[in-house]
Amino acid sequence: MNKITILLGSALLVGLAACNKSKYDGYETAENGLNYKFFTQDEKGTKVTEGDGVAFRYIFKLMANDSVLVNSASASQDGSGITKFIMPKSSFIGSLEDAMMMMSKGDSASFIVSADSFYLKTQRVAQLPPFLKPGDMLKVEIKMVDIKTKKELEENQKQQEIEMAKMAEAEKPQIEKYIIDTKIKATPTASGLYYTETQKGKGALAKTGNEVTVNYTGKLLNGQVFDSSEGKPEPFKFILGQGMVIPGWEEALLLMAKGGKATLLIPSNLAYGNRGAGGVIPPFAPLAFELELVDINTKPAPPQPQQMPGQ
Repeated sequence: MNKITILLGSALLVGLAACNKSKYDGYETAENGLNYKFFTQDEKGTKVTEGDGVAFRYIFKLMANDSVLVNSASASQDGSGITKFIMPKSSFIGSLEDAMMMMSKGDSASFIVSADSFYLKTQRVAQLPPFLKPGDMLKVEIKMVDIKTKKELEENQKQQEIEMAKMAEAEKPQIEKYIIDTKIKATPTASGLYYTETQKGKGALAKTGNEVTVNYTGKLLNGQVFDSSEGKPEPFKFILGQGMVIPGWEEALLLMAKGGKATLLIPSNLAYGNRGAGGVIPPFAPLAFELELVDINTKPAPPQPQQMPGQ
């Protein structure tokens, strides 16, 4: 099945503390109709509220046979099993948003919700997935790993913005020092790219829509190599103008012919900007490349998924 992206929110606090015996064995029912069972609970802990940042693990099961529909241990992108997001508003009364409103950091619990309501109201899909039928109930087990209040998130955001501003300010001096140290004579293009031809190619220049084959070595300005085609089974192929590579590469290759070689000094706005990449390239990092245009195919096949070097 497709990965279920859980979009949860918050709801009114009224009535969540009160509970009654549930028709489901071992569960209790809150006044809003939510059926729940805590495995561990910090009753005095601070509960989740709208706008908080939450980090949690989850397992979705079909109530009828206890079969697992999705487990965050296998669904999370980083392999941690932890899902993170900011709590928006509740999607319906007795929803999983309401469930998480009952939880504090470290709590673990099981909740029973309507599959119809979860998919049609929380997920906002047009119809139930084919593996479910109307009236099915979901059993959702949640472990609340961490909670960041709205105020904490705002403070963290401000600190990140300060750090990012410092990185941005440091880029220009880095480029200026690198130009002096490596004796770059090239004048930057209008975009800020420093392009130095080291070997002239033959024939027509590459054009948008051409499939190009390149060899490359990419470095940070401190000399650290973050990626290279050297030692790989074959050079890197991609179609120009398809957004498959950073803008600095696109611009440089349009200046090159088959067999040409060049060195590039690429400012971060033509590379990975404020995101960085691959856990190796920091935000606002200017990059240096050695680039060789091995071949040009003017009638390429339909593009296949590719990954930009360094990612």
